[in-house]
Amino acid sequence: MTQTPTLQVRIRSITFETDSILGFELVPLPPAQQLPAFTAGAHIDLHLDTAGGPLVRSYSLLNNPAETHRYCIGVHRDPNSRGGSRHMHEALRPGSVLTIGEPRNNFPLDESAPFNVFIAGGIGITPVLGMIERSQALGTPWRLHYAARTRQHAAFLGRLSRYQGCAGTEVLLNFDQEPGSRMLDLERIASELPDGAHLYCCGPLPMLEAYERATAHLPPERVHREYFAAKEAAATAGGFTVTLSRSGKTFDVPAGKSILDCLIDLHVEPPFSCREGVCGTCEVRVLEGVPDHRDLVLTDAERAAGDRMMVCCSGAKSPRLVLDL
Repeated sequence: MTQTPTLQVRIRSITFETDSILGFELVPLPPAQQLPAFTAGAHIDLHLDTAGGPLVRSYSLLNNPAETHRYCIGVHRDPNSRGGSRHMHEALRPGSVLTIGEPRNNFPLDESAPFNVFIAGGIGITPVLGMIERSQALGTPWRLHYAARTRQHAAFLGRLSRYQGCAGTEVLLNFDQEPGSRMLDLERIASELPDGAHLYCCGPLPMLEAYERATAHLPPERVHREYFAAKEAAATAGGFTVTLSRSGKTFDVPAGKSILDCLIDLHVEPPFSCREGVCGTCEVRVLEGVPDHRDLVLTDAERAAGDRMMVCCSGAKSPRLVLDL
């Protein structure tokens, strides 16, 4: 496994989107004029020097994938922040320099689809914005269902307003805490799809769980989602052995610890970020053994193959795992 390449960028501007969401425009440091290319749905890791120590946090790229002169992200200040979003909101200013990882994509747009249906809740709109830009470039018709508590909680509405009335586009806003409103009807959305349409959903955990129930009858290759938070607890029961094929080290994983915790104790640290199995940063190849998958990145087919795992949250169903570390 190789360390994810990093680079430095400068914050060119910070925009107010809602009371809890800021937009950040990141540009390359001179003499560089371009940033690595990315695809719709991609994210970058930000390496943050917070008051509580260094952190790595992942944020979706929301600008047009054709742009190489900047990256744009949206950051929601989580009331339960472990330091990342609070640092972004309180400590950073235009002109600040950040270290970031190159773009990676666990939520890619299927560019062969005849129609795209996007479902976003709150800050989940960020990866969808880049997908909309790419759909426009491809000439693929699309429909967006964007849910937020109120209009004041919805970010980037000005940007979305550009598409109102355009051929092949439809922006449907749902503010479920405003008078006369109701929760987004995902069952109805899934039952009224254009032929061959692909669905994409990103938002809070209850929305994603409802989305998975509503789309269970559809071909899995047409149903896509991205989680921002863990769906189940990490595997910390322990009771198995891990061997690192490259170094030859072997260790027991005790109860209460993850594989990643043990690797950190041994000073064998693969890249990691979320520690919840949602970003894919800590993916490691499995050479022997059966993983107990707890992540939200791998597909069912990839889990069944058993040749990779997220060591921040997944454990073992076999007495021993051999990892490519």
